[in-house]
Amino acid sequence: MLKSTKPPFPSKTKFSLWFLRSFNSLLSPGSPKQIETHPSHSHQYNCQKYFLFSFLNENPTNRRVPKQVHSHLLTTASFSQSVRLFNALLRCYSVCENPKDAIFLYQQVQTFYLYLKFDSFTYAFLIKACASLADLALGKQFHGVEIKMGFESHLYVQTVLVNMYVESGGLIECKKVFDEMPEKNHVTWNVMITGLAKQGDIEIARFLFEGMPDRNIVSWSGMIDGYTRMNRHREALRLFRRMVADVGVDPSEITLLAILPAVWNIGDVKMCQLIHCYGLKRGFLLSDIRVMNSLIDAYAKCGCIVSASRFFEDISMTTRNLVSWTSLISGFAMHGMGKEAVESFERMEQDGWKPNRVTFVCVLNACSHGCLVEEGLNFFEKMVNEYRISPDIKHYGCLVDMLGRAGRLEEAEQIALQIPCEISNEVVWRILLGACSFYGNVKMGERVTSKIMETEKRYGGDYVLMSNILAGARRFADAESLRTLMEKRNAIKVAGSSVT
Repeated sequence: MLKSTKPPFPSKTKFSLWFLRSFNSLLSPGSPKQIETHPSHSHQYNCQKYFLFSFLNENPTNRRVPKQVHSHLLTTASFSQSVRLFNALLRCYSVCENPKDAIFLYQQVQTFYLYLKFDSFTYAFLIKACASLADLALGKQFHGVEIKMGFESHLYVQTVLVNMYVESGGLIECKKVFDEMPEKNHVTWNVMITGLAKQGDIEIARFLFEGMPDRNIVSWSGMIDGYTRMNRHREALRLFRRMVADVGVDPSEITLLAILPAVWNIGDVKMCQLIHCYGLKRGFLLSDIRVMNSLIDAYAKCGCIVSASRFFEDISMTTRNLVSWTSLISGFAMHGMGKEAVESFERMEQDGWKPNRVTFVCVLNACSHGCLVEEGLNFFEKMVNEYRISPDIKHYGCLVDMLGRAGRLEEAEQIALQIPCEISNEVVWRILLGACSFYGNVKMGERVTSKIMETEKRYGGDYVLMSNILAGARRFADAESLRTLMEKRNAIKVAGSSVT
């Protein structure tokens, strides 16, 4: 076990840089300087081990760091001397961009160091890597290995195993492991409940939630988030009210982020205001920019763009981020306030923020609904030429919609024809067909309908819209023929619905 005394190394602020500079000289075996500084071989090894262990713990997500340590351990044949150091390296790989490196490391060490005894942390990190990869087959193999090694009743390993099965879609296996666990703690219950809720198995998650011995904020937040993901917003709100009013559990930032989508989907302005007041009281709106941004979005989608704008202005300039600006611009866009959206975009650029593709979708949408055609075309040109962002189907859709609303149908058709084949779809042509219907352009409507039929023939709305265009031009026989063709092809017409 390493001693807790202060090691003879630089402070944490200078540690990583110092390590990079002296990595090779300090850790090279047989270095004269090393021998002079550390006359005891045992002390020298302990220092090296502590050095590497600290370096890994300080840089868990930096992919270069574990690669450096891995390389050193291989060249010095040091893997066999510390399973703790091996586990630290394994942990880094399991949370990096490519968790397969953790599996490769295990296979490598298992091949060349047969006498290295793995412990519970080893298998927990390996199973976590399988969860990140969503590799159910590989996870089952490690399940078998950990049982063989005697960890079938180990609380930590089995909890990670439950999480792996949930994340990989093995719902039957995760329930079996959960039911057979002789001991469960809060983490086990929460992993099972939140995992099932996230995967859409909300009824079983609710059953377990109601039977949980002692629920905490993670349990409540996981269930609320599950209902929101399943578009069961009223049930999410009922559970939120029960948590706060009946049980007396204080929401966390995560809870607020989970409930706000349900609030704006229902359009409950009063609930939005209550959450705003609660966030101010608890200090969430001063410490978590994610909650602030979600509240801007919620106010706008509940129809209170004035409240959204006022709340945005209350956020300090040093706290705002690109999402804050994008949420504000998106709010102005959905309320048809194109001028305000454009002004906000310009203010954002003046403050030094670089817009991304989502920001451009929002401002183009605002220009479309605000009839600001020239401004929209300028923004599209700026996105491509100045910011070097390749437009996707959403940007093209906004552009076609903007030109179509303004009656510039020929330009809109040319834009639609220029969309690359790999991203083109029928949605853009449907937007243009709607514009043809509004302006009564029969010839273009026929061309657009032909384009749509090349990829999609089963959507009844296209037939109905084109039929109405033909009927408006008094071509009743052609309109009737199109209706007949729709019935012959058994095209689906989605029934109208109301949110009330």
